[in-house]
Amino acid sequence: MTDTIFVKGLSIHARHGVMDHETEVGQRFVIDLELHTDLSEPSRSDRLADTVSYADVVATTTAAFKNTNYKLLERAAGAVADAILSNFPRIRAVKITVHKPHAPIAAIFDDVGVMLTRARHP
Repeated sequence: MTDTIFVKGLSIHARHGVMDHETEVGQRFVIDLELHTDLSEPSRSDRLADTVSYADVVATTTAAFKNTNYKLLERAAGAVADAILSNFPRIRAVKITVHKPHAPIAAIFDDVGVMLTRARHP
């Protein structure tokens, strides 16, 4: 059985993109996370030590996303996945959606971004 911890709508200002103004000025990105783990122990114990701290996940995500400027959202999302899997051994898999609401596209659109899933290898 796999349970899920989620964080939706994490807003981060970062400097990712291929255009000069994206790396100079930056823009707002929105991140959604689904963290797949076994929550049977904390659902019985009611102890933070038996689960994954949302605050720690948000801090890790923010640092991984902001510390390096990437050209591609795919790489930025991959950096977040790598950081989460390496820092939180209880997490078996992570699904990351990165929204880029102000992408430099000559069109009217509701949303654009990437979604990736990474799992821990047995």
